[in-house]
Amino acid sequence: MAFVDDYPFEAKVVRRLLLFALSALAVGGAFGLIQTLHRTGFLRIMESSTYYTVLTVHGVLLVLVFTTFFILGLFTWAIAKDLDGLPSRRLTWGWVALVHVGTLLAAIPMFAGFVEFTDLSADVLFTFYAPMQAHSLFYIGAALLIVGTWVAGFDWIRTWLRWKNANPGDRVPLRTYMVLITMALWYIATLGVAVEVVFFLIPWSLGLIETVDPLLTRTLFWFFGHPVVYFWLMPAYLVWYTVFPKLADGRLLSDPLARLVFVLFLLSSIPVGIHHQYLDPGIAEGYKVVAMSNTMFVLLPSLITFFTVIASIEYGARRRGGTGVFGWLRNLPWDRPAFTGVAFAGLLFAAGGFSGMVNAGMNINYLVHNTAWVPGHFHLTVGTAVALTFMATTYYLLPQLTGKELRWRKLGVWQTALWFVGMVLFSNALHRQGLEGVPRRTAEPQYQGFDYDVATGSMAELDLQVAFGGVILTLSLLLFYAVVIRSLLGARTQIDSEVMPEPLSGAENAPKVLDDFRVWIGISILLILVAYTIPFVSIAADGLLEPGGPAYPMIAWYG
Repeated sequence: MAFVDDYPFEAKVVRRLLLFALSALAVGGAFGLIQTLHRTGFLRIMESSTYYTVLTVHGVLLVLVFTTFFILGLFTWAIAKDLDGLPSRRLTWGWVALVHVGTLLAAIPMFAGFVEFTDLSADVLFTFYAPMQAHSLFYIGAALLIVGTWVAGFDWIRTWLRWKNANPGDRVPLRTYMVLITMALWYIATLGVAVEVVFFLIPWSLGLIETVDPLLTRTLFWFFGHPVVYFWLMPAYLVWYTVFPKLADGRLLSDPLARLVFVLFLLSSIPVGIHHQYLDPGIAEGYKVVAMSNTMFVLLPSLITFFTVIASIEYGARRRGGTGVFGWLRNLPWDRPAFTGVAFAGLLFAAGGFSGMVNAGMNINYLVHNTAWVPGHFHLTVGTAVALTFMATTYYLLPQLTGKELRWRKLGVWQTALWFVGMVLFSNALHRQGLEGVPRRTAEPQYQGFDYDVATGSMAELDLQVAFGGVILTLSLLLFYAVVIRSLLGARTQIDSEVMPEPLSGAENAPKVLDDFRVWIGISILLILVAYTIPFVSIAADGLLEPGGPAYPMIAWYG
């Protein structure tokens, strides 16, 4: 029986969340094409002043709404499968309603930016910190969305505790373990943005206080802004570790290594946010070095994942008859769109990791800070490692959630390949433009003292590559929706229930301390105190923590 037959209530919740997520992806993707063609000069259907509204909608819908709603759906599916359903329909529908209401409230001022006669606006991009100001509805909606995710986490923790009482002595199932560690990271990381929004930005936008300190709000935002990347990535890792080997007819190499990777993300991904503030005055250089050093440790869990996941799918390929050092790659199931989507996502994530090392290093960062290099980087990570994995996961989950077979599979394979090709062109050109000094977040890619037209003879070619890559990505997105809609229009069939193969090295081989969440949360908090206490105390010593106090000089160091 399919998941929808075994857990009809949970399947309905997951479908509702994924539908909203994919709707945000569609709208955000369309706005992405509009701003790409405008910036490169190939098609301009709006004034440059409207560009920032388009960019805000594109960024918020894709990196905040699409990801959050998809993760909520994926985690609900994982918890229900591992722990035999959710205990309270009222609580579950409560947080589902809350995240919808919060998102819709935040959307009102975002889309109102297209209307000239309204005072509503939220052209602050998805990195919403001072000195740019949005309408209070945007901040209130964002706060409700975050609170909704907190309640969702409580729902899943409550479900786990119920299961734990019924199964004393059993190890936490792997998918549930990944959900709980990810939510521990989320609870800690969102404290920064919650303080920023509730205590500073909402009162400021309502006129209750006259000024806020940009350095303070930036630091609070980036306390959240970097670990949120791992809130997006860790669900993708859940798929890579638990679904991807199954798609390759393989088995996960090591359950203990998978648990260790998630613990390392919890420990290493939060105390690093200051590396987004290398050019900010007011933060001592020494603590920027600390942030840089901490950032390098984030590479470790990704390198472990690279080894573990490839070994897991190689096992499946060799079971299918693959031989040779690289010959086994031919025996992977390249005709399955869910598999190819995850495979291409992983390949481009590796490239994104290398460009991320450049961002993390202080001296090299100075060369690419606030240039087109940065969106080139996160379109490889969030825009591909996460987005393409989530599209592939949709192909995998759709039969389980609807009882309908996935149709047009070959078209799905082409869709994932087109996303790979489009992103290679798009991201490569942005990286190269960044090395030439082309700024980001601009409708017109030029600034005083920089002659865009003569900076390099290849600039026109790079613009063409960016635009062409954007068009291919849009075509890929259209094919994705064609496959999904065609599958939804099909008749119900008998779908076998999903069964995950046992890992080669199971949970019984993992040290039990890995399941003691109190230990790892405690160590994470300790590392955060080391990384952030003195910088925050330094800001306070300058009298910048007082609401309505003197605003820090608004130098152009947005990053």
